[in-house]
Amino acid sequence: MKYFYDLHIHSCLSPCGDMDMTPNNLVNMAKLLGLDVIALTDHNSSRNCAAAMEVGREIGLLVIPGMELTTSEDIHAVCLFPTLEKALAWDEYVDSRRIKIKNRPDIYGRQVIMNSADEEIGEIEHLLLPATEIGIMSAYREVKRFGGICYPAHIDRDSLSILSVLGEIDADCGFKTAELADRSKLGQLRQLHPILDALHIVTSSDAHYLENMRDAENYLELSDLTAESVISSLD
Repeated sequence: MKYFYDLHIHSCLSPCGDMDMTPNNLVNMAKLLGLDVIALTDHNSSRNCAAAMEVGREIGLLVIPGMELTTSEDIHAVCLFPTLEKALAWDEYVDSRRIKIKNRPDIYGRQVIMNSADEEIGEIEHLLLPATEIGIMSAYREVKRFGGICYPAHIDRDSLSILSVLGEIDADCGFKTAELADRSKLGQLRQLHPILDALHIVTSSDAHYLENMRDAENYLELSDLTAESVISSLD
């Protein structure tokens, strides 16, 4: 069966995310757009996943807990987990391996943690954007230790992508999936990077604003819709 997805969405916890990207707003917008499953992937944090998942359960939309990791090379990678507990364990691990620079809300925006009623329950003090100590060559294996999967984000972009930084996807990274921002570039990229022939390809919005979220157009074929089945299909 086809299930429409967007596996790369930010909330108001991401410093570059709009304050309108509350758990209720983004989950309900995904439902209005016809999506069946989304992943919440804030920069270097999973602290708003609990609220989004609760809203998703209430309206009948699957929300997968995740994160957009910034590796030591300044490469972005999507991390997805089958349970909130595993995502939060990874969150704690990443927090111990990231540079602690105080956020400047006047420059980068606030980093707000919310509950499922969109009430503010906290704010992360240190900026979530800087690189962590986790390298791209070990990211997949480290995330697997916590029960999740990891793959390079928006590989077709000119910055913060594995191709823009390294020029290639090394097979030793272990990735089974890669994400494109623009799927129309896949043919050209496959000619330049044959490793993509062996990888699952996903396309997600990387939305930081409600208007950036996309209509239901990308789908996975699954026998049933669970976080575990989505993750297994990409690994």
